[in-house]
Amino acid sequence: MAEDKAEDRAEDSAPSPANRSPFTTTGGQAGYFAAYDAVLAKWPVTAEPVRLRSPYGTTHVNVCGPRDGEPLVLLHGGGTTSTVWFGQVEQLSRTRRVYAVDTIGDAGRSVADGRPVTAPADLMDWLDGLLGGLGLDAVDLCGHSYGGWLALGYALHAPQRVRRLALLDPTDCFAGLRLSYRLHAVPQFVRPSAERTRAFIGWETGGAAVDPTWLRLVCLGAEFPRSKVVMPRRPAPERLRAAAVPALVLLAERSRAHDIREVAAGARRLLPHAVTEVLPGVSHHSVPGEDGGRLGRALEEFLG
Repeated sequence: MAEDKAEDRAEDSAPSPANRSPFTTTGGQAGYFAAYDAVLAKWPVTAEPVRLRSPYGTTHVNVCGPRDGEPLVLLHGGGTTSTVWFGQVEQLSRTRRVYAVDTIGDAGRSVADGRPVTAPADLMDWLDGLLGGLGLDAVDLCGHSYGGWLALGYALHAPQRVRRLALLDPTDCFAGLRLSYRLHAVPQFVRPSAERTRAFIGWETGGAAVDPTWLRLVCLGAEFPRSKVVMPRRPAPERLRAAAVPALVLLAERSRAHDIREVAAGARRLLPHAVTEVLPGVSHHSVPGEDGGRLGRALEEFLG
């Protein structure tokens, strides 16, 4: 299969992790990747690591599911890495070939050691190359938060390559972030630290229980050396209205990131083929780790 050959070439050509680490100390590298592997170990299925070189650096992808399954690409939110899908990956990979991507320039095992990613066009070019390197002509695409913005942008950029689009509490797609959310996030941008990230997630989730293994990874990721974030901008209304891709917009009932009513109204108004649903009892930062099966069932029904 084309995918088999692409994966083989990716593994053979990728530099060793020891030569690719962005950390300045061995201890920081070891602690972070130990936390990464601990979350990946929560996956009920075996993930195959794939590394692909591009002009922007090395992209790490965790792959699972039947090789002849229809491809599903998962894009995580800022700082959460591809491991965050531990609550849904078993259900999604029963019939799908799942590609969970560590976004280039963000925390995770991808390394932005090439051309700087400074604009949305760079991210679109990176995704073009990623799908091409994996041998994928058309995929179903699912993204959470910033990954939702990235997924929507790619569906508008390359509609011929996206069959279905699932957006999980997407930010800066159909409505802006709440002022309170922005203000609570400021300390993380000014001086990122594990303690500030822990406090921010605790505030956004309302103190609800969050998987401790995942939380440790995200907190350590706050101090992960990464590229400057490409700030999201809402797509122009005329581009959204011209979109033909079927879309599911799943919103977190207790999200403090934005007003989900505004997001839902904007999605229904601007996307011709959008369906919106609300996931009860979860917040913006607890959506991907939701393990009650509701998210997985909603995605499975839509993608099926």
